[in-house]
Amino acid sequence: MDANELHKIACAMVAKGKGLLAADESSGTIKKRFDAINVENIESNRRDYREFMFRTPAMKDHISGVILYDETIRQKAKDGTPLVDVIKASGAVPGIKVDTGAKPLAGSPGETVTEGLDGLRERFAEYHKLGARFAKWRATYDPTRTSYNCVNANAHALARYAALAQEAGIMPIVEPEVLMDFDNDIETCARVTEWVLKDVFQELFYAHVQLEGAILKPNMVISGKKCARQAGVEEVAERTVKILKRCVPTSVPGIAFLSGGQSDEEATAHLNAMNAGHDLPWALTFSYGRALQHAPQKAWCGRPENVGAAQAAFTHRARMNGLAAMGQWKPELEKQAA
Repeated sequence: MDANELHKIACAMVAKGKGLLAADESSGTIKKRFDAINVENIESNRRDYREFMFRTPAMKDHISGVILYDETIRQKAKDGTPLVDVIKASGAVPGIKVDTGAKPLAGSPGETVTEGLDGLRERFAEYHKLGARFAKWRATYDPTRTSYNCVNANAHALARYAALAQEAGIMPIVEPEVLMDFDNDIETCARVTEWVLKDVFQELFYAHVQLEGAILKPNMVISGKKCARQAGVEEVAERTVKILKRCVPTSVPGIAFLSGGQSDEEATAHLNAMNAGHDLPWALTFSYGRALQHAPQKAWCGRPENVGAAQAAFTHRARMNGLAAMGQWKPELEKQAA
């Protein structure tokens, strides 16, 4: 493990005006996305979809890294170039999702724990050979029913994953996500998020994880989707920054938010408000999946003749979020062409 190299990778992930593209949807998850645009969920379509994003010129200016799925890190582009090399050519760093998903947590009905630790050391060795230089592990929490058992089990798993990643020379992204799918208010989200983050960093300490060589990928503190009162942009920004300052050591190089089901513009506006209105001890940027991909998916619809329009849509969203990562986004920019 080279601590300096891990730190360099972490800093590259949160470089000014850049963020991460989360393209690590499983074959099952991307089927839902493809069904919505009437695209058949086959290997070649999954490759073509990801390839046009990776070849978009905006990658060079706004994307620091790409989180890949196991299938994707092994795929080759239509011309035979490994997709990993396409990503590297854009200046971005290839990464890999390594967890195997959330499973029911015994003894805690309705809660989950993320699995995938068995054989992870060997998988990391293979992924490093395939070109991955960072990894991601996601844990999820229902804010309306979270128990100590769930918080502790997931924090322990995140820490063990992060320690194994650093041992393999791979920079870990630690992703504890308090879900926004419920009817909870923003106060509940804030309380559970603080609890989760404090437990995660305690377990990272116990596991001897070097925080200088890691990135946090948390949820924003936000109202549940089904809550009657939806907090405004400034309240989300203020509450999120407040919780992060309470919980996240300054030795962490940066924080890359997940979008968590927010609309494209909501995710951008919230990130911008944090960077524009607050004094921050770490870089704040994005690690978005849906909030970067929804528009290009709709523009593409699986048709080769639509690739140019889809790349333009991706460029626009990447640019908007790049500006938000510097606190320079304005709503009127959304009306401009990509």
